[in-house]
Amino acid sequence: MKLIIQIPCFNEESSLPVTLSELPKTVTGFDTVEWLVVDDGSTDNTAEVANKHGVHHVVRHVQNQGLARAFMTGLDAALAAGADVIVNTDADNQYRASDIEQLVGPILGHEAEIVIGARPIAQTAHFSFLKKMLQRLGSWVVRVVSGTSIEDAPSGFRAFTRSAASKLMVFSEYTYTLETIIQAGQKNIPIVSVPIGTNADMRPSRLVRSLPSYVSRSFMTIVRIFIVYRPFRFFITIGTILFTAGLLVGIRFLLFYIAGEGDGHVQSLILASVLLGMGFQTILIAFVADLLAANRKLLEEQRQRSLVDRN
Repeated sequence: MKLIIQIPCFNEESSLPVTLSELPKTVTGFDTVEWLVVDDGSTDNTAEVANKHGVHHVVRHVQNQGLARAFMTGLDAALAAGADVIVNTDADNQYRASDIEQLVGPILGHEAEIVIGARPIAQTAHFSFLKKMLQRLGSWVVRVVSGTSIEDAPSGFRAFTRSAASKLMVFSEYTYTLETIIQAGQKNIPIVSVPIGTNADMRPSRLVRSLPSYVSRSFMTIVRIFIVYRPFRFFITIGTILFTAGLLVGIRFLLFYIAGEGDGHVQSLILASVLLGMGFQTILIAFVADLLAANRKLLEEQRQRSLVDRN
């Protein structure tokens, strides 16, 4: 059994040595433990620092592509390197490396294929009150959308089996954290969370530059993933609402017309026509989107098979 610990990095030459010094070289249940660093187009000496500190695999992006792309690059590289289990952690040493054994426990016990480390958000001093509330709200929304019971959806400290990693495909360019949980729920991949500890804050978050930006981006990510994985339900609901509204407005006009007052309510007829047309077109889009979703599933299955065959 091989465990690969991957770390997406962008200009982390100062914090990376601290993070690497905490990583375990042996983990109970695994014959081999290797480290993998994804240098996401850093302009400093991140890659050189990684090599200097004995990182087994260093993958580099020519230019910065964002956390989500770096995460996916790490998964693909870890799979190519023969990983049976992949642990993802941050380069700023936010998560305690000593919790890795606890993180992979449900995988070794065949209880789950994805494990998310749940931080003690209420006890985290450097999180503001508003940020704590937003973290809880965001996690609740993800639980509802994904049908999972994950307590800390934005946590980047997580473990994946080889099978689960090969099934994931992140579309967002912003973050992978919410999307992978929603995908796990939609694809029926067993996923659980375990409590973990955190270290002192080494630097401000680069992902949460401002709370309004973080909330809006996270909201759009959730909506986008819901459309990607439940397109028929999304568009059929909107189409049905529009069509029903148009039908009701049309019935209203018809009643006035029967009563001989149709001339004064022509605007209702126009509105009904517009709503009925929009509703009908949206319902048609629902069927087209459902066909596209089926094609996407076939492509994802083909990708999974290619990863398995390649390794």
